[in-house]
Parts: sequence; C-alpha cells; structure tokens
Amino acid sequence: MLIVRLILESFRFAWNALRMNILRTTLSLLGVTIGIFAIIAVFTLVDSLERSIKDSLNFLGTNNINVEKWPYGFGGGPYPWWKYMQRPYPTYDEYKFLRDNVKNAQGMSIFTVRGGVTAKYESSSSVDLDLLGVVHGHKDVYEIPIEKGRYFTPQEAEAGRNVVILGFRPAKELFPNQSPIGKSIKIKGLKYHVIGVIKEEGDGFLGAPSNDENIYMPYRSFLKIYYSGQRSGVESHITVKGLDKDIGLVELEAELRGLMRKKRSLKPKEEDTFALNRPEAIANFIGSTFDVIGLAGWVIGGFSILVGGFGIANIMFVSVRERTHIIGIQKSLGAKNYFILFQFLFESVFLSVIGGGVGILLVWLLSFVSLGSLDLVLSLSNIVLGLGVSAIIGMASGIIPAAMAARLDPVIAIRSQ
Repeated sequence: MLIVRLILESFRFAWNALRMNILRTTLSLLGVTIGIFAIIAVFTLVDSLERSIKDSLNFLGTNNINVEKWPYGFGGGPYPWWKYMQRPYPTYDEYKFLRDNVKNAQGMSIFTVRGGVTAKYESSSSVDLDLLGVVHGHKDVYEIPIEKGRYFTPQEAEAGRNVVILGFRPAKELFPNQSPIGKSIKIKGLKYHVIGVIKEEGDGFLGAPSNDENIYMPYRSFLKIYYSGQRSGVESHITVKGLDKDIGLVELEAELRGLMRKKRSLKPKEEDTFALNRPEAIANFIGSTFDVIGLAGWVIGGFSILVGGFGIANIMFVSVRERTHIIGIQKSLGAKNYFILFQFLFESVFLSVIGGGVGILLVWLLSFVSLGSLDLVLSLSNIVLGLGVSAIIGMASGIIPAAMAARLDPVIAIRSQ
C-alpha cells in the first residue's frame, strides 16, 4: 500500500509540475524527447531495413550449404580471386555423386541461371527474364509456389524434356487474356511446353531477385541451349539442405567436404578446389553493418538525452525548493526519509518517461509515412527500450535532488516560506 501511495502522489506532483509550469517543463523535457526519438527512430529504421533485406534474401533458402566455385568474401581483408580463377564449377556428375552418398541432407539441387532471356509466344514477347535450369529436387530446397499447373516430374527432369514453369511477369505478358497451361513458348528458337505458373511475389526489396521474373526448366534442358564442346558453358551451383537435428550443419559440412575431395581426387595436402558457402553469412554481414548504424543512433541520441537529463534535474531542484515547506510538514507528521526520497525520485522518473513517451509517439507517427517498399514498424522491444532508457535517465537525474529533499531538517523546512 505504501508503494502504491508513493507512486500515486509522485504521479500527482509530476502532473502538477507539468500543468502549472507547462512551458518550463516542456522545454526541460524536450531534450529527453529528442534523444529518445533519435535513438528509437534509428533503431526502428535499422530493424525495418534489416528485416526487409533479410526477407528479400529468402530466395537463398535456410539451413543450406552451397557448393560453389567462388567463396563468399565477407571475411575482411583482400579477396584472393586469383586463387579461385582456375577452379571448375560444380558439375551434374558431382551433383549425382553427392545425391547418392550424402546422409545428412533432406534435399539437394543443382541449378544454373542465365539472365537477359527473351521468351516469345506468337506475336508477344517478354524480355529481360531470368532462365533457371533446375533438377526435380530443387523444390525440396527452395520454395516454388505453383499457382496453376504443376511442377516437373522426375522423368521430365531426368530426360531433359522441353517443359517450363513461368513466373508471374512472363505469364502475364505472353498470355494476358488466357491461361498459359498447355501452350508452347519459344526460347532461343526452341519450343517449350508450359506446365505451370508461379504465384506472384511482388518486387523484392532493393531489387532483390523475385520469382516473378523467372522461367524454370529442367537442368538438362538448359544444357541443350548453353553447351559447348566437352564442358558446359554454364555456372552451376549445388545447394544442400541440412537436417534440422544437425545444429550448425557441422556434420553436413564435413560430409560434403570429404565427398567433394574424394570426387575430385584431391590429395590430403592439396587445398579444396571448391567453396562451401552458407547463405546466413550474408545475413550476418548485414547484421554487423546495421550494428554500426545502431551505435551511431546511440551517439546521436545520447547527447540529446544528456541535455534532457540536466533539464529534469533542474526541474527537480526547483521542485524541492518550492515544496520545502510541504516536506517539513510531512516529516513532522512522521514521514520517513525514504518516503521523501522515493516521492521525488518517482516524480523525476515519471517526468522523464513522459518525455520519452512523446518521443516514441513521434516515431509511431513516423511509421505511417510511406517509404516505398520499406515497411517501417515500431516493435514492442524498441518501445520497451525507449521507456526503459527514459526511466534510467529520470532516476539518474532525480537522485541528487531527491536525496537533498530527504535530508532536510523538518524544523528548518517548516520555517521556509
């Protein structure tokens, strides 16, 4: 009951200070408001950017390891590209070898992409598309939401049949008023039978790849178009989806490294001629970059909060001086020092939280501003962070005035008028 009484009285005093000296109090709280606004606005923007970018990277899949020629260059320092120039790209034979021998995988695919492709149907054309050659197991690694029709059968994929699945844009541009299913389109002068259409995804954030621009065909059909001599003129990638129980994909990575070295007949002291890349490395790199931006937000907002803290301390010093007589009466009636201490301390915290709350309100209003494809969302964690920082600033700013009030001599305090 005592705590409730303290809180209620402190809130009443804080509200009276705000209401009776609204200009002075508002100006004093402005620093806290601006500081919390700056910090939470930066954090909200960073969180929204990071979420949008990571969502746009969903096409990379999750829990995957990619077997590729080039390693990702997120380790810092110079990138020794000259070491990787002579490496071969993964091949279909290597894919089949891994598919038949890997134990710690729930899905595997080999695929290749060629951009700038044009598809035609009668007098209609759809240009600047991405053509993907994939195996049947691609759907077990990456999400391909079929809206109409169906996916490739294992027989179609293995035989390299001339069948395709269209993304939303080529389907709309080539067949604006009819269903594409069962029709034939031309790519590079060859006819392909349309068996499916992918559900519309919309534009990816910052131009990230989208299935809307894609045309899928069997990997071996793709090689019929882009093939020269003894080696394919394509850049293939093998992606292996690990088991959920394999935490960190440690077992899968060791298994892939051993099998690839065996397939390429590498001696124990020879370096790998392949890279095992993890898509989450990109997300981690993005996260570390945004951590730096978040630190900048703390620095920018910190100066404003510091000014706001001094403003609240000033309010509390004035409040102690104006209520010295009341403090004397309370003490003469038996109020303990801690009661006076907490009364002013709570008042300081309430004032600071009010200032911080206004800053958070401004960020919330900012979230309604249209920023194109970026969806600005004020998270509950950022709200709690803003209010928590405000409370800490209020406590730090009010502790000295509150201690001074608690140590006042009741006789001297009553005589002050």
